[in-house]
Amino acid sequence: MLKTFHEIPRERPATPLLDRAPTPPLLRRLGEPELEILANELRQELLYCVGQTGGHFGAGLGVIELTIALHYVFNTPEDRLVWDVGHQAYPHKILTGRRERMLSLRQKNGLAAFPRRSESEYDTFGVGHSSTSIGAALGMAIAAKLKGEKRRSIAVIGDGALTAGMAFEALNHASEVNANMLVVLNDNDMSISHNVGGLSNYLAKILSSRTYSSMREGSKNILSRLPGAWEIARRTEEYAKGMLVPGILFEELGWNYIGPIDGHDLPTLISTLRNMRDLSGPQFLHVITKKGKGFAPAEADPIRYHAITKLESGDKSKTPAKAAPKYSNIFGQWLCDMAAADARLTGITPAMREGSDMVAFSKKFPDRYFDVAIAEQHAVTLAAGMACEGLKPVVAIYSTFLQRAYDQLLHDVTLQHLDVLFAIDRAGLVGEDGPTHAGAYDISFLRCVPGLVIMTPSDENELRRLLTTGYLYNGPTAVRYPRGSGPNAPLDPGLEPLPIGKGIVRRSGSTVALLAFGVQLQEALQVAERLDATVVDMRFVKPLDEALVRELANTHKLLVTLEENSIMGGAGSAVSEFLAAENNPTPLLHLGLPDRYIEHAKPSQMLSECGLDIAGIEAAIQHRLKNC
Repeated sequence: MLKTFHEIPRERPATPLLDRAPTPPLLRRLGEPELEILANELRQELLYCVGQTGGHFGAGLGVIELTIALHYVFNTPEDRLVWDVGHQAYPHKILTGRRERMLSLRQKNGLAAFPRRSESEYDTFGVGHSSTSIGAALGMAIAAKLKGEKRRSIAVIGDGALTAGMAFEALNHASEVNANMLVVLNDNDMSISHNVGGLSNYLAKILSSRTYSSMREGSKNILSRLPGAWEIARRTEEYAKGMLVPGILFEELGWNYIGPIDGHDLPTLISTLRNMRDLSGPQFLHVITKKGKGFAPAEADPIRYHAITKLESGDKSKTPAKAAPKYSNIFGQWLCDMAAADARLTGITPAMREGSDMVAFSKKFPDRYFDVAIAEQHAVTLAAGMACEGLKPVVAIYSTFLQRAYDQLLHDVTLQHLDVLFAIDRAGLVGEDGPTHAGAYDISFLRCVPGLVIMTPSDENELRRLLTTGYLYNGPTAVRYPRGSGPNAPLDPGLEPLPIGKGIVRRSGSTVALLAFGVQLQEALQVAERLDATVVDMRFVKPLDEALVRELANTHKLLVTLEENSIMGGAGSAVSEFLAAENNPTPLLHLGLPDRYIEHAKPSQMLSECGLDIAGIEAAIQHRLKNC
């Protein structure tokens, strides 16, 4: 019987059955009646671990039974299990030999927040972004076929991730190559189906059984000899399935659809998976789960409990200090203010309403709010279409998600010089989520795009004013801002723009000039006090304030560029290119992200590792001055 928990345990729970199943081979030695108890213990263990470390929460609770069933039925890691996104993979990590390291999750040199091939042989494909699982598992299935191997490939994808185009591209391709693979659709009450109960479970058992499969193939062999008979029978079967189950779309794409079934019913899951394991061709299993299952607060509010911070110890009676607003909060308020001032404004997000703080906007202006689900390419082209008709779309998108829509940015927006503002959240390093979510490249891949204005605010007020600047500009613009909070700068209440392409000197000094592109301005100011250096808030990467750069180069011994972006091709490169074209020999020092992926850690640790903290910046400048 599934237990429902109401609190996150602060002490590690007793888990005698889980202790006996630290790896899938040992899990498969348990009897089926023991698996319900194992599920309760695993759920308690997950609650404890994430309570200690923080991290993604609700999705993992929802796939406890599914994770157990998959590893119990399939011969992992020989059978390839591919998780989509990875938010739900914590139970998988616990069951695949990493339980003792779970308390290092998302910490420097600890377990990653998502599956990683270098971490375990059970992590068959590294993920972080959505909708890749079906294509990756299909590639593995094709490889097995070409190599003459009998292993299976299983992709587990959520209904949210299934909205991305590449998921359907893979679904379409799999039927063309008749791949022996299984896709498990984890439908956690998001929209696809609510048809769960005894009848659908019973139908799933029938449709996935060997008896039904044998009868179907036998009928096909007999009826195919009669002109038109098999086609009539096939269509009759499809119509019957379409009346009883919601899988006709997948059937039309060439998949044998089974479900929906209750994803928390272990006996049904195991029975169905066993039946489908031995079927040939593309198989599709639809399971219904509940995000946050087994933890009452997460069941009641799955969005809030998508991820949690670690439990804090100490005196709970003290009133915590009021937190500074996050950059995303500043954007959310600006969006509402500008929408009230201009009826042309529309807001678009690829399934990041809460993360981009568009909740208030979606409620105040529901007719002008568009959540396109996990479909970044569509989000950008949708904005382009709106701009063609005189609207002013604002695309709120994470830096790493914009990478997926680069072609649409180039061909659909900037090539046509359309009036679209990109509000690029999570620019720079993002901390514990690691390199899959770090916005380390947006300046580099945007700077080469003709006609695109790129802005890098240094604090909350600069963000608000540069958003207005980009919005009022007639053409494509991008404003990049980081995750988390800034220095809590006072906000101008109005909607006043800044002059395009103009930086501002924040501190005058001598010898060294620090050119800050973004939030590194705060560190630059502190370093400048020690070195008596000039500090400039550049504000714009493109167009670059060339007159200001020329003046600084002519009056200083060393120019230092600062950015939380890849040094290669970044804002510093723009300064170098300009000075080279001017034949100006002033020495340059570029400080930014190195040419490697920065592993997960606390943001302060990551900045220190990259030399972008105060000590690192000062040391680099002192070292360079010795060689000038």
